[in-house]
Amino acid sequence: MGILGMMGDSFGCSATGERLVSAARDGDIQEARALLELNPRLARYSTFGIRNSPLHYSAAKGHHEIVSLLIESGVDINLRNCRGQTALMQACLYGHWKVVQILVLFKANIHKKDCFSGASAIHFAALKGHTRCIRLLVADYVPSMPNFWNIMHGLSTEERNKEAYDAGTLRRLLNGKSDGGVTPLHLAALHGHAESLQLLLDLGASVSEVTVNDGSTIDLIGSGSTPLHYAACGGSAVCCQLLIAAGANMAAENANGLTPLMVARSWHKTSIESILSKQPEGRLRILPSPYLSLPLMSIVKIARECGWRKTSVSSTCHDPCVICLEMECTVAAEGCGHEFCTKCALYLCSTTSSSTSIRGVPGSISCPLCRCKHHWLQVSQLFAPPV
Repeated sequence: MGILGMMGDSFGCSATGERLVSAARDGDIQEARALLELNPRLARYSTFGIRNSPLHYSAAKGHHEIVSLLIESGVDINLRNCRGQTALMQACLYGHWKVVQILVLFKANIHKKDCFSGASAIHFAALKGHTRCIRLLVADYVPSMPNFWNIMHGLSTEERNKEAYDAGTLRRLLNGKSDGGVTPLHLAALHGHAESLQLLLDLGASVSEVTVNDGSTIDLIGSGSTPLHYAACGGSAVCCQLLIAAGANMAAENANGLTPLMVARSWHKTSIESILSKQPEGRLRILPSPYLSLPLMSIVKIARECGWRKTSVSSTCHDPCVICLEMECTVAAEGCGHEFCTKCALYLCSTTSSSTSIRGVPGSISCPLCRCKHHWLQVSQLFAPPV
């Protein structure tokens, strides 16, 4: 072919690759589909220098339809950019829960860490307080057990079902340390993200993990600091109260000899000094996180088996989903028996922030049709997966 011919092909591929990058960044699904139909290998294209792929751009911008298209075209779902970040990390950083949902359904690696801070996807979600993203990240590790919250909070004498979920992996994920020994709970506490902090605590995050004098991150609070030290620095009264209710040690000293109260004073957070200066009388009553969503594991499993992207019902379907009227019913709610498609069930489990005033099992979701307190703890799968 010759040098000129080879260069022409290279530039041509680069030009169409840049067109795909632009389409992914701008959310142009028609352009992206046309380019990928012409050359499916473009899904693996990455820009020079920062090495962000079309998957990274679409994930960071929240274009979930393009993310799905790229995955179906064979892109490496765990592809890293020059910072070692995956598309899942960027989706969590910017709070695009729909993208996180898709990546989790296709089993993106949630344990990978970036090369600069050692942070995983759950660190990025906690940093910005994206609670829905946090819940989706742990979908495969939080069982649809009616007594899960009570067991985690020591309110039930029932032993954990070892076959129901991998408690060790869940604990390691929640307490994973990034640069300097910072856990997701530290980050949520420092930035005052009370909803994310409460969900992390409900899932079993430890209040006693401490930072270390290691890594490149400048620690202005001091090594040996607990999440309560970080909450004191951030000045969030709610975060401090949640941590204390979960058993945080108010007298713990970090490597600088500072207690959480001393940290609050050094950072001029006078409004929380009273909270940190006196142990509360009796045990504080903390309601379960409204984002707990216990049916999620069951729904994710059904979605992987039965699919979730169909846009029309089959000719033999006589009972389409009453919510979207587009897809066949694949799941039924426990109790009332109302039926839904997998896509709508996923949406409800990923977005519903159930009212804490609703009586019933913590983490349950009321049926959207009858508004009864029936929950999807044991979801019925109506149809077998397609062969």
